[in-house]
Amino acid sequence: MSTTLTLHPGAVTLAQWRAIHDGARVRLDPASAAAVLRSAQTVADIVAKGAPVYGINTGFGKLASVRIEREDLETLQRNIVLSHAAGVGEPMPAPVVRLMMALKLASLAQGASGIRPQTLALLEAFLQHDFIPVIPCQGSVGASGDLAPLSHLASVMIGVGEAFVDGQRLPAAEALAKVGLAPLVLGAKEGLALLNGTQYSTAYALAGLFAIDTVFRAALVTGALSVEAAKGSDTPFDPRIHSIRGQRGQIATAAALRTLMQGSAIRESHRDNDVRVQDPYCLRCQPQVMGAAFDVMRQAATTLAIEANGVSDNPLVFTDTNEALSGGNFHAEPVAFAADMLAMAVCEIGSISERRTAMLVDPALSGLPAFLTPKPGLNSGFMIPQVTAAALVSENKQRAYPASVDSIPTSANQEDHVSMAAHGARRLMAMAENAANVIGIELLAAAQGCDFHAPLRSSDALEAVRQRLRAQVPTLEDDRYFHPDMVAATDLVRSGVLADGLGDILPPLEPLS
Repeated sequence: MSTTLTLHPGAVTLAQWRAIHDGARVRLDPASAAAVLRSAQTVADIVAKGAPVYGINTGFGKLASVRIEREDLETLQRNIVLSHAAGVGEPMPAPVVRLMMALKLASLAQGASGIRPQTLALLEAFLQHDFIPVIPCQGSVGASGDLAPLSHLASVMIGVGEAFVDGQRLPAAEALAKVGLAPLVLGAKEGLALLNGTQYSTAYALAGLFAIDTVFRAALVTGALSVEAAKGSDTPFDPRIHSIRGQRGQIATAAALRTLMQGSAIRESHRDNDVRVQDPYCLRCQPQVMGAAFDVMRQAATTLAIEANGVSDNPLVFTDTNEALSGGNFHAEPVAFAADMLAMAVCEIGSISERRTAMLVDPALSGLPAFLTPKPGLNSGFMIPQVTAAALVSENKQRAYPASVDSIPTSANQEDHVSMAAHGARRLMAMAENAANVIGIELLAAAQGCDFHAPLRSSDALEAVRQRLRAQVPTLEDDRYFHPDMVAATDLVRSGVLADGLGDILPPLEPLS
């Protein structure tokens, strides 16, 4: 049974957005009704006066100079929705659609968009019924708003298109009837308000942020386990080293790694008289690399939290002066930059993890049997899982190229600079999935490496992780069909259970104050 949370427009937390992504139902704060009514009345007043105002009684984009008569305003709004529903590609994942609808609801409910209460009520009902419009995932350039995907949402609201209800893909009108809802006839400005804005890009960026956060925390655990497998040193995690530099993420991640290894018999076994002076960077520089990634993630979280609580359609209605002002809040450049930052962070999280796996399978570097198998030669052990990790890291490197530096003018050069935030954000989930697989491979390799140190044990925290893995994946004695082992390990990474013990060590992902 899903929980229901109350959406307070302009004051929704990252944790609440994450809960909505994960399936929580949404109830709009009734206190928002007064501002919505005032905004709708302002639009009605503008229509009554008859003066041309963009988006209310004019054409759109390059056609903004075309005046539309009052009797055609409903047709105008329907036409913009239908004509802009031009997306292609696979349907958006249901959790991201749910998040996008909640973002749109929170934006419209702030009373700056001219939406009527009944229009908001239908969007709220979609979230309460887990009613998921079919929205093609490609077609937005991140300005003038995420037009194509949001138009597919608006199309379903007027009974056109398709939607998923109880797992069935149905025509929109049939889907609406199945849950007891009726299609809307859009009023002045409502079509434009629904399809304008950054909610598609922001939803994908938030979903990517949440997935990357889970992968990041798992990577700290597998990184600590790799140090143990390689009989590496915990000296590089000494707090004095990190406090003298002052980087917040570095300090936090060093503390996490230090705590994860606390009490390890493996570490104590080589604390004295170890001929090695320094570990390779993939072990020693984890706080510097992972800490920098964590700082980037928190900066992106700050940008996305602001965007999620803002209003980004156009024009915006200001009820105190009865004006509709045309601007450019639909331009998703902040989201594009945040997505690019996250892409770099998750790329590096996977990259340094793969280097640890590569180090562990190399006997010259790790001191362990070649490819982590007791009988190298007869068995290949972890030879090809490391190759798979390298392939995934290479994919992520290619995907990490910044989307925000690209711009292709659209709409006959009226919209002559766009953000490309949409695909910049959409790639993040695939990148996080690649990184999760890389971390899963490291988990298997690090646990296997520690097995060679028996009967010595690691810390209680890391032994608990090994026990979770070994409950599903036994130690690799001889070659076997490897794929199921990798699936099981990656499932542990994705689930977030590896980082259960980090709750009191690592700060939560939250906007920077």
